[in-house]
Amino acid sequence: MTATAHALIGASLALKITNPIIGIPAAILSHFVADLVPHWDTGTNHRKKSVLIWRIQAALDVILGFLLVFLLFRNKVDPAYLYSMVIASQLPDWLKTPSDMFGIKIPPFSWLEDISHKIQSRMQLPWGLVTQIVVVGVILVLVLRSIGVDKTLVTSSILN
Repeated sequence: MTATAHALIGASLALKITNPIIGIPAAILSHFVADLVPHWDTGTNHRKKSVLIWRIQAALDVILGFLLVFLLFRNKVDPAYLYSMVIASQLPDWLKTPSDMFGIKIPPFSWLEDISHKIQSRMQLPWGLVTQIVVVGVILVLVLRSIGVDKTLVTSSILN
């Protein structure tokens, strides 16, 4: 999945699991579970892209995820814990970056790259993005409703 999708899932978990001893491992595990869903991400068809384009797309994806987490979740959970959960949910991708993007094929980076390639369920655009929007959208609606955030508050937090 995109880093944005992982970030939003991690932030959602931060609202539901307030104990970091449970939450952080759950966020890391969520990464692998989310990658089982058929999806598109910046690594899809990366061999057809220049390395520079791939890196720029990946960086913009991470920035978008952090921005959306800020807009949707600010003032709902401690920021240090919130962003710890976001980073934990993205951690497997961060750890495989040296192997994936920079060709440093040494453990543990290469192990995570191998695991990632085995569990990824890739799908082309646009459907690979649609699956993520649906999955993450359902998670966001369920989590935000469960803490009493209605549609109006979510919309106003995005606009402000």
